[in-house]
Amino acid sequence: MRPSRGVIRSSRSVNLTGRRSRGSSSVRRPARFGGWVLAVTAGSSGAAGLRRLVRVDASDPAVVTAALERALDGGGPAVLPTAGPGATADASAAASTSDSGGSVGGVLQRVPGDVVLVIETSGSTAEPKRVMLTEGALRASAAATYARFDELFGAPGQPAEVARQWLLTLPASYVAGAQVLMRSILAGTEPVVLGGEHFTAEGFARAAGALTAERRYVSLVPAQLSRLLDAAETEAGAGPVALAVARFDAILVGGQALPPSLRSRAGELGWNLVTSYGSSETSGGSLYNGEPLDGVRVRIRDGEVQLAGPVLCAGYLGDPRRTAEAFVEDDGERWYRTSDGGRLEIDEATGRERLVVTGRLDNVIVSGGEKVLLGRVEGIVRRLPGLEGAVVVAAPSEQWGQVPALVVEASAWAPETPLPGVGVALLDARALADDERWRSVRGATAAAGRAARPALLVIARSIPLLPSGKPDRRSLEDLVARLSHGGADEA
Repeated sequence: MRPSRGVIRSSRSVNLTGRRSRGSSSVRRPARFGGWVLAVTAGSSGAAGLRRLVRVDASDPAVVTAALERALDGGGPAVLPTAGPGATADASAAASTSDSGGSVGGVLQRVPGDVVLVIETSGSTAEPKRVMLTEGALRASAAATYARFDELFGAPGQPAEVARQWLLTLPASYVAGAQVLMRSILAGTEPVVLGGEHFTAEGFARAAGALTAERRYVSLVPAQLSRLLDAAETEAGAGPVALAVARFDAILVGGQALPPSLRSRAGELGWNLVTSYGSSETSGGSLYNGEPLDGVRVRIRDGEVQLAGPVLCAGYLGDPRRTAEAFVEDDGERWYRTSDGGRLEIDEATGRERLVVTGRLDNVIVSGGEKVLLGRVEGIVRRLPGLEGAVVVAAPSEQWGQVPALVVEASAWAPETPLPGVGVALLDARALADDERWRSVRGATAAAGRAARPALLVIARSIPLLPSGKPDRRSLEDLVARLSHGGADEA
């Protein structure tokens, strides 16, 4: 039965049992999500007290895992996975550091006692924040993930006897990577880590070959999925990459919107794709394929997606103002304001209600007095053939204030485009008047309003990415501003 007032609640239940028990810490309270019994431990750093927060070296997932296990056991400090100076590079040191003494990797400050992990957000569109995640939130999220996987792809007859293993392809300093480690801890298995500085389909296939468990999972961003699809299709679906990916029981794809063309291509190859929507504030993905995980609730208020449930973070470290802005209480329930626009609609295939995200509400420009949601414009462009990786950012305009600028890689638009030494070419709408593809972009985006039509085209050798795999939008906006010098006048 579904609740009223436009709120989706997940009420599924799958008979699962958690498998790993570590340390000698006492059980404070059991909780059950999707059948997983969550043993929330109570150590010297209970929720009523404080515990230390230390940096650990995110470049070595073993260090993060060891430190996170120690924090979960109640005897260690909270963990901030990070790369660079001040990070601990020794797993045993990170694991043995406790609240009673020692300063490994530099004690940053104290955090609430039930916080075990702090994730620094990527800051792709705003200043980074340090998100405090509690043990209960992380365990609820991990357990609900397995429950949903078994519902979608598994046979939930004897799940306690089934080994589950992950391939880690994302940085442990980001919530998607850290959650792979958390889910591995809960499953009692070691993840296989994809090495190398750059993601390649061949490297992925080799790493996947090292997995040994019966059920295998991986978390990707769309750019990684795109590379795997390109390689698999080149092999006609029968080569090492295609076979390696097809062996996964579930392939989570998140971090940004998944272009429909990528989903369709993966479906043709029979891959078990699951789209993930969430953020660091929700312990990672909290809706899979648009439907909330166990315990998660979704509502739309004034066009904004808001989420509630046991997966919510404790707030932002040292930033009570932004915490108060992002989290609101309604009838005794705490809701996270995502700043994403969205709507709830009925899925024709399942008959169930699901969330459709329409774009960032805070990624808005005013062009000639009209509001333009850049996320909506980008979504329209990405549905056009070959433009799945396009990015739309704001560009200054002396006449209109700001206008949308379309950024594409040369390989996706026109590989023969001459690029200066900086590897970027900028063209305005007048120079592109006879370009049929540009006209199709302008025609499609006109559905979002006349001012939504891109006024500039930036062709780049490559689009800069954050370590999380998301486009570095702030760098792109700075680049476009430098190139255009405020001269983008056509809207």
